Amino acid sequence: MQSMTLDQAASLVEARGAAEPRVVASGNFATPVPLVEAVLARLPRARLHLLNAQPGLPVHDGVVPETTFVGPGFRRHPRLSYVPSRLSIVPRLFHGALRPDAVLLHTTPPRDGRVSLGLECNILPGAVEAARAVGAPVVAMANNRMPWTSGDAELSVDLLDGLVEVEAPLLTHPARAGVDDASAAIGARVAAEIRDGSTLQAGIGEVPDAVMAGIAQRRGLRVWTEMFGDGVLRLEQAGALDPDVPLVTSFVFGTAELYAWVHDNPRVRLTRTETTNSPARIAQQPRMTSVNTALQVDLLDQANASRIRARIYSGFGGQTDFTVGASHSEGGRAFMALRSWHPRADVSTIVPLVDEPVTSFQHSAVVTEQGVAWIAGHDERAQARHLIEEAAHPSVREELWEEAAALGLA
Repeated sequence: MQSMTLDQAASLVEARGAAEPRVVASGNFATPVPLVEAVLARLPRARLHLLNAQPGLPVHDGVVPETTFVGPGFRRHPRLSYVPSRLSIVPRLFHGALRPDAVLLHTTPPRDGRVSLGLECNILPGAVEAARAVGAPVVAMANNRMPWTSGDAELSVDLLDGLVEVEAPLLTHPARAGVDDASAAIGARVAAEIRDGSTLQAGIGEVPDAVMAGIAQRRGLRVWTEMFGDGVLRLEQAGALDPDVPLVTSFVFGTAELYAWVHDNPRVRLTRTETTNSPARIAQQPRMTSVNTALQVDLLDQANASRIRARIYSGFGGQTDFTVGASHSEGGRAFMALRSWHPRADVSTIVPLVDEPVTSFQHSAVVTEQGVAWIAGHDERAQARHLIEEAAHPSVREELWEEAAALGLA
């Protein structure tokens, strides 16, 4: 491992000599933007692969933004290359169709011959291993503001070809001051179904925030999730989490307070996506409770969480993995939580049939501010009835009954 400047790191990647090199980088709130900018400036053509890209990335006209989960930085980009895949499978693709020509990491400075990936483990260990297998360069941007996290986030410096030292602020996600009435109602309904000793898949957003607020009085809770934000810190402060069980996640984003809490915290274990998102490993967690959301759910309990008007909006993410895993957990349940009415599109989210590819199905229950529609174990007519009577907005229930009859579900 060699200490180098940004320009030297860019030269190292440029020397790889691929016509259109695939550059895999840390994603979410951990992208090493100065390093990415320096590297792409040297490459007339490239494919930049990262998850949930945030705005402001230096994507010039020769760069193809490539991802398996579309974030706001790549959404609606004219050259977007979206690769549909469960996140649990993505690292396997780096050894085949998505083989990297360079990997750019955002890490801590070295400590005892190791660095930590800090906020973002996720698909990166798999990308590093794939790069080392073919001799592709791996470069770390070491930021002394990055929190040190343990588990699979720790890498030997022997895996790095170069290290660029910087001091730069980390992206943060501000905590919400509160949630609206619909989100609060949904969160309260889901929270009422979560028991002491449950394992949580914790996301970010108004509904997950409301769920977290509603379970602060529970005890012995565990966390096994693709990501978590400040809601988990609030559970810790409330004494709701089991102090003897590690908090497992593959990436973190939230406030500076959250980052300070995870720094050198032995209970927080960042684990590679092949582990956190493995349905088999998820199913081993006691009372695994998965809470996801969608853009639409139809009367057959099929959820579209990925596309709007035939264009990709996000991707599978961990929804498919966690829905399956939670459904197989002893005492586990997979909740689909969403508003009954989409405020911006001004349409019902409960529809006769989804008109986009299905992201997940066979949920335990669909929860809206209207109520809880229990799905698992009921025949298709009962499922449709529960969705119409308990989850759909009252203004569309008559129309949904007509469509249900046409589909043979009434």
